[in-house]
Amino acid sequence: MRTRSLPSYTGAPGPTPPEGGIGQTEPVTPPTEQPTEESSGRRVLVLAHTRRNEAREVARAFVKELTAHGIVVRLLRAEAAHLGIEPDAYDPGVELTDSETDASRGCELTVVIGGDGSILRAAEVTHKRLTPVLGVNLGHVGFLAEAEHEDVAATIEAIVAQRYTTEDRLTLDVRAFHNGELVYSTFAVNEASVEKAARERMLEVVVEIDDRPLSRWGCDGVVCATPTGSTAYNFSAGGPIVWPQVEALCIVPLSAHALFARPMVVAPSSVIAIEVLAGNQGAGVLWCDGRRSVDLPPGARIEVSRGLRPVRLVRLHQAPFTDRLVAKFGLSVEGWRGSAEKRIQERSVNDQ
Repeated sequence: MRTRSLPSYTGAPGPTPPEGGIGQTEPVTPPTEQPTEESSGRRVLVLAHTRRNEAREVARAFVKELTAHGIVVRLLRAEAAHLGIEPDAYDPGVELTDSETDASRGCELTVVIGGDGSILRAAEVTHKRLTPVLGVNLGHVGFLAEAEHEDVAATIEAIVAQRYTTEDRLTLDVRAFHNGELVYSTFAVNEASVEKAARERMLEVVVEIDDRPLSRWGCDGVVCATPTGSTAYNFSAGGPIVWPQVEALCIVPLSAHALFARPMVVAPSSVIAIEVLAGNQGAGVLWCDGRRSVDLPPGARIEVSRGLRPVRLVRLHQAPFTDRLVAKFGLSVEGWRGSAEKRIQERSVNDQ
């Protein structure tokens, strides 16, 4: 994958994002933008991993059933072509758009069909407007998804009846500086990572928390993750799993050649700075959610803080995160000490 190049860089921390409630479940609310003539009536944006046959079949099912219930479905024009959908064949109809940036305007939610990568893409499309995202998992783990392939009929029924809630999740704002000037900015749902660009060389970095130096590492990189992303790259790198209701940021050094290089959890209001030291013989790379990247020359400074805009996820079920964790990772609640679930039930009976 090609990456954008930046000039070479250091700067000062950016502003601290305001406090806010993340991880709270709310009743369904209309889109936040001002109503327009186009936004009258119900609209749903449908996105799909159109290179997969199964995703195309499920997407066509959503279009057929939602329009049959009087809901306008919006599609990206390129995806509609892959799906073989002609707007005039549906009543009330299908809207096509060429703009990903404005695709969710006036929509009550976005249905995305695919794996976690597809859901991260949907978060990019809807980020500007805070449109709720409902993931239908066709991938492997699908930690961000709310429904599985076999749940399509029930999911459509819940959308039609507006029988769902939304949950805001903390995101990251990511900024790159050069000579004190902001030269690149983006956001991340799961994580932002600063990594070495060349396999044969370590990356020398200094990490700061709230403008105070923490440590200097020779490493393969550093991962900064949200609670939502704590089960992704952060988890694979040895970081902690953080429950979504916990407001915090995770920092995990990657293969650091250092005596102190432990995963850390910091306050959600903290600003994490990672400076690629000017003495590095090789460049680094900034990755956000494994989807967007930019080259980092020696001297680059990356600042990561709580995002000003959360990502809004649709919830059809109120299952505790513990149950989701067990189900998605296939964790065993059986062991040589006996069933954990049985012991919990026995304790509950005794308490009564």
